[in-house]
Amino acid sequence: MKLVCKKANLLNGISAVSKAVPAKTTMPILECILIDASKGVIKLIANDMELGIETIIEGDIIEKGIIALNAKIFSEIIRSFTGDVITIETDGGYNTRIVCEKAKFDIVGKSGEDFSYLPEIPEIEKENSIVISQFTLKEIIRQTIFSIADNDNNKMMTGELFEISGNQLKVVSLDGHRISLRNIELKDSYDYIKVVVPGKTLNEISKILTGEADKDVVIYFTDKHILFEFDNTIVLSRLIEGEYFKIDQMLSNDYETKFKINRKDFLDCINRATLLIREGEKKPIIINVTETNMELKINSTSGSMDENIDISKEGKDIMIGFNPKFLIDALKVIDDEEIDIYMVNPKAPCIIRNHDSSYLYLILPVNFTVTN
Repeated sequence: MKLVCKKANLLNGISAVSKAVPAKTTMPILECILIDASKGVIKLIANDMELGIETIIEGDIIEKGIIALNAKIFSEIIRSFTGDVITIETDGGYNTRIVCEKAKFDIVGKSGEDFSYLPEIPEIEKENSIVISQFTLKEIIRQTIFSIADNDNNKMMTGELFEISGNQLKVVSLDGHRISLRNIELKDSYDYIKVVVPGKTLNEISKILTGEADKDVVIYFTDKHILFEFDNTIVLSRLIEGEYFKIDQMLSNDYETKFKINRKDFLDCINRATLLIREGEKKPIIINVTETNMELKINSTSGSMDENIDISKEGKDIMIGFNPKFLIDALKVIDDEEIDIYMVNPKAPCIIRNHDSSYLYLILPVNFTVTN
């Protein structure tokens, strides 16, 4: 095998597929990126048994072939070069020479056939699919991914629900303390689809997407897999199997208190209050809502702070406490200038909505002690 590529093309390809290289594994072949130039294109592939990423890069194939190279070493070598043109050549076996200008590396790869023994990125039937812009998909992930659970105690909480009905896409994440929900209107109508996508997959997809509004992603669904196809890249992942939580039963339109508040003012206020919270210290933000005012205060071992923000309120006064991080996470990803907040009582979840209810965030309150 002999290839000639531009450094920028190689790095872009390596960066994309490296998202599917596991940090730790007992199988050395999984630590590799497969370079497949056996069929007229230069294809880079990585596969961690759950997530597979494949991308095609531009370059010249002088001699066809296939080789698997350690992803970390390969990436670091390519990044180290100062020149623009890189040659990759094998000796017919596993010995691989990588050359750029006067720099030359000789490393030992692994058989492409060893890589092929892994569960392949399967050829799925491209029947059920939707089309969405890269910008929209990237935004959906940004506005929901922080609400998934970061451990495997409940596998379903480590993924996100994707539910398509007609021209409506609903994406939901939850971790037992909060729920994020995004409603998107698609350009076309589709058959009903309901799947749970691993959060890891969505995280990695978000890093690869350029986020351009005029570039689309085609998402294909099967019973066990989801495939994202965009630019010259495909990302295929196993789905999380099982029944997702009955979200509609957790959400209610009932409220005793509703108020409108400037999102940035609210976020800035909470950020100021958290300056007094030391790492590992669990101190709630206490919110006291009265007629036209919301008082926010916090007490910690470092001191105390309180601040007032103007609001427009309907219903009863209320005093309620929240984990400040959970509020910050939601307020950071809402783009609207003003938001509506709905509350029932100090023990019930509150709901944050944007102006058109395309974004909804539910958060459970926490217990607190009032101190003077």
